[in-house]
Amino acid sequence: MAKRKTKFICQDCGYESTRWMGKCPGCQNWNTMTEEFEEKTTASSSRSFVTSARGGVTKPQPITKIERKNEQRLSTNMKELNRVLGGGVVPGSLVLVGGDPGIGKSTLLLQVSSQMARQEHRVLYISGEESVKQTKLRADRLDVADDNLFVLAETDVEYIEKVIEEMNPTLVIIDSIQTVYLDAVTSAPGSVSQVRECTAAFMRLAKTKGIAIFLVGHVTKQGAIAGPRLLEHMVDSVLYFEGERHHTFRILRAVKNRFGSTNEMGIFEMKEEGLTEVLNPSEIFLQERTAGSAGSTVVPSMEGTRTVLVEIQSLISPTSFGNPRRMATGLDHNRISLLMAVLEKRVGMLLQNHDAYVKVAGGVRLDEPAIDLAVTVAIASSFRDVPTKAGDVVIGEVGLTGEVRRVARLEQRVMEAAKLGFKRAIIPKKNIGGWTVPDGIEIIGVNTVNEALEECLGGASSGGSAFEL
Repeated sequence: MAKRKTKFICQDCGYESTRWMGKCPGCQNWNTMTEEFEEKTTASSSRSFVTSARGGVTKPQPITKIERKNEQRLSTNMKELNRVLGGGVVPGSLVLVGGDPGIGKSTLLLQVSSQMARQEHRVLYISGEESVKQTKLRADRLDVADDNLFVLAETDVEYIEKVIEEMNPTLVIIDSIQTVYLDAVTSAPGSVSQVRECTAAFMRLAKTKGIAIFLVGHVTKQGAIAGPRLLEHMVDSVLYFEGERHHTFRILRAVKNRFGSTNEMGIFEMKEEGLTEVLNPSEIFLQERTAGSAGSTVVPSMEGTRTVLVEIQSLISPTSFGNPRRMATGLDHNRISLLMAVLEKRVGMLLQNHDAYVKVAGGVRLDEPAIDLAVTVAIASSFRDVPTKAGDVVIGEVGLTGEVRRVARLEQRVMEAAKLGFKRAIIPKKNIGGWTVPDGIEIIGVNTVNEALEECLGGASSGGSAFEL
């Protein structure tokens, strides 16, 4: 008879311990350790299970003798989703989709299922959170109706495996991985052990049958996918669905992708009839920009292979407290402090008695160094209360000595700015030359932050009392 082993597992990070602890040593969270039972199996039985699941024992072979085969991707009608996945859905892949409750994960995957079904692919949508009738109500609202789309309300993994083997679908949606369970695991559904073992079962099924499987994952209060970190290592791709509940825009990012880039971003808009693609996000992010406002700049940011023009807003105001506030939305807080230190030391701006609030309009998060100069100009513009020119875009990385460093893919950034009607581009001087300047836009090269402020604000780079409000 198999021996039962008791252990305590953190439900947030998967840390295991033989005794209960109030605070998890792995993630430092309180009251997350729960008791679980684990069936202890022998090594021989485990080895035979792996052998039978993979269809026989394989022998090592030289890498030069292995034939390379190009996987035929399954293309959906959503270009944004295809871009994030690296060109389409790879057969036999296991994709994990995470996001806040109510953000639109089920809506997105139901629309993808409908599109794949219309291409004569058999699709199985398994819901562990909704009944078949509830799924039908959502499908009617999204105008989803096709005979190749099958719906099943089930949480037993063993029964799900039998249904998949009988149907042999092309695509399977599991909504969600926290609701399904295996009878062999005595823990409750959603626990670390259940999530790990169920994901392993679906991974074996995807690899042996060549079926693409999408798993919906819940997220914790900190925004990470619930369950052990091993869950993200087991799957082929991890997609995060981001957005604010009070805004209609949704952003799909790939934080892991074995079949494509992790820098891609897909943008959708939530409407009554479902999610629609935003093919030109730059116009959406800039359509509410107020011309002639101090503290506003536009920067072309690279998101994978796509250029997105976003507005950076800054508000600098005097403070009566000893420690001024530094708040950032869509940017790294430490980067704001670094750039403000450069302005104080290299330019002479007295910012130590001012609160600073910096925001990326539209809910986008930027993390590339090419936005440094635009953030610096926005802070200086708000501090001096001098507006930037509406037809300017600012590109460049800022060093600690106040120099403006070169950036990558400058030609693509400037070309996108020219398409949207911008007249000037302030760029690093070292990036000038070696590429074709688009018609209708003027290129201005700068070496230092002082030169950039002189061009953008017209004399705002003079230090000392010239910056007093």
